[in-house]
Amino acid sequence: MAERACVKRLQKEYRALCKEPVSNVVARPSPNDILEWHYVLEGSEGTPFSGGYYYGKIKFPPEYPYKPPGISMITPNGRFATQKKICLSMSDFHPETWNPMWSVSSILTGLLSFMMDNSPTTGSVSTTVEEKKRLAKASLGHNCKNPLFRKLFPEYVERYNQQLQNSEQVVSEQTLSRRETSKSGAPTTVVVNGTNVEGKDREETANDARNRRRTKKFPFWLLLLLASVFGIVMALPLLQP
Repeated sequence: MAERACVKRLQKEYRALCKEPVSNVVARPSPNDILEWHYVLEGSEGTPFSGGYYYGKIKFPPEYPYKPPGISMITPNGRFATQKKICLSMSDFHPETWNPMWSVSSILTGLLSFMMDNSPTTGSVSTTVEEKKRLAKASLGHNCKNPLFRKLFPEYVERYNQQLQNSEQVVSEQTLSRRETSKSGAPTTVVVNGTNVEGKDREETANDARNRRRTKKFPFWLLLLLASVFGIVMALPLLQP
């Protein structure tokens, strides 16, 4: 059970976060346990994490702020292993470096800064830039599958739903545009025998291709017959007395 000083400190920090939000950081305590906080870090622009939303958890000891919390990440991110504690100077991996003056906002700001770095630590993983970008793009959809995330961060769920609507609208507009182009008879590029051809010339080119195929298939026996007839005609004058 949390000590009274711990509860008062965490309540104070939550009010401060609500009053003065920290850039790219959102954090809220669990409805049933003030010692368990959940956070979302937004990937910084100009990094492989840009556009990513990284959901994780902070577990405070009952003795907080005199002892440091444990920090873990839930969203696959390419920087830290999921569901494992991350080693930071602000985490319970290093109680000797912990400063009671540090708060939830300073902890998460430090975590975000360290995430953008490549320095190895306990709980970190090594992945390519392409993998980090792929995970960043999929992060919000992954988070929204988590019931607790949906409950604690409804604004991100709304953002994800808006992204889905925008994507569907783009696909719908592209489909409609293709249909209108087809109805108007506008030229479209097709391939005939390996050659790109504008739609308006499609029929003519196809006919030429068919004629060439017919020429290629001219019967060989007919060529022999014509040659024989031609030879007989040429020999007739020589046969006359």
